[in-house]
Amino acid sequence: MSSCNKFSHLVAEPLDPINLVIINFAKNTDPKKVMLGVGAYRNEELQPHIFNAVKEAEKRLIEDENATYEELPPEGHAEFNELVTELLLGKNNPAILENRVASVQCLGGTGSLRVGAEFIKENIKSEFIYFPDPTWPNHYNVFGFSGAEIKHYHYWNSELKGLDLEGFLRDLNEMPTGSIVLLHACAHNPTGVDPTQEDWERIIDVICQRDLMPYFDAPYIGFASGDFDRDTYAIKRCIERGLQFLISLSFGKNFGLYGDRIGSIHAICQDQETKEKVQCALGSITKSMFGSGSAHGARIVATILKDPELRENWLNELISVSQRMQNMRKLLYDELVRLEAPGNWLHIKTQIGMFCYTGLTPQQCENMIEKWHCFMLKNGRMAICGLNTKNVGYVAQAFRDSLNF
Repeated sequence: MSSCNKFSHLVAEPLDPINLVIINFAKNTDPKKVMLGVGAYRNEELQPHIFNAVKEAEKRLIEDENATYEELPPEGHAEFNELVTELLLGKNNPAILENRVASVQCLGGTGSLRVGAEFIKENIKSEFIYFPDPTWPNHYNVFGFSGAEIKHYHYWNSELKGLDLEGFLRDLNEMPTGSIVLLHACAHNPTGVDPTQEDWERIIDVICQRDLMPYFDAPYIGFASGDFDRDTYAIKRCIERGLQFLISLSFGKNFGLYGDRIGSIHAICQDQETKEKVQCALGSITKSMFGSGSAHGARIVATILKDPELRENWLNELISVSQRMQNMRKLLYDELVRLEAPGNWLHIKTQIGMFCYTGLTPQQCENMIEKWHCFMLKNGRMAICGLNTKNVGYVAQAFRDSLNF
């Protein structure tokens, strides 16, 4: 055996903050502990939620005697790609009718972004990619590994606890022509703050004027508001304005298929000829990166989307999921008002999706964790799905007490 340690030069990476929250929560023995750190939907019993349509689709697949475990092609499950493109854009969207949307299945939302980052590196001459400040921390890993030079644009106004639209627009105007702008399609992570439709119009105006290229990260469509038209508004408006751009989708949240790693990447192209080239380029990347996507998860999604009854069942349940999150926001707000917690907490109600950017300081978050056993990130981000009707009053008390720090 060689006496030389081939890996001794490696330096241990610090634990991801979310993983650290999970570890510390598991170690904690307090019966009142509350998990407010993990971005996965939980029902009223704080258990993982399986959609009824998913259960039925899986049952049908198991009973299908013609089903096989054959590997998919690099582009993924063809029917899945077609159906999710129609779900995203609408069946009669001009980009679909003109056959200029390249669609490739990927390994979840993260895998989709990674494929997109590699596609940009190999095929798009852009000096920078701009992230909102703040953004999902893993964006830095995904695009950093591809060698992208990352810059930022203003997004969060800490004083208003809302969107810094003027800073956003100012930064867009100062970006070099052709720059790529990463945009959260809906339910911005971590802030839960989205532009209004009027805000999007102003944002898209500048993107068009500066000839910038949007890249939409869209893991929450339908899940954010229960309304696909609302959650995809900015994407559809960019198509109407004639922009060419990328979209990364995930079906972990809106179908509850977290572990199946189901995602897709879509490129809105200028014409069909370009679409064929982009489709080929994306397929080449997936082939070299992971071979092909998950057949099982793709078949579940396709089974639901092509069956009118299952699709309606899924959409109705998705609305219920979205409503539960909004109800928890209202209950927390009401409790904070009842407790006369200092400050204005209206932002808790007006933000959207599974995350709330509370505005708590790191010291206040520390008190939430250490004294009250309410586990959250120290940047103030809280997962709304960790709340239910039984613990929301307790969490509000923890908020009220932590404001003293």
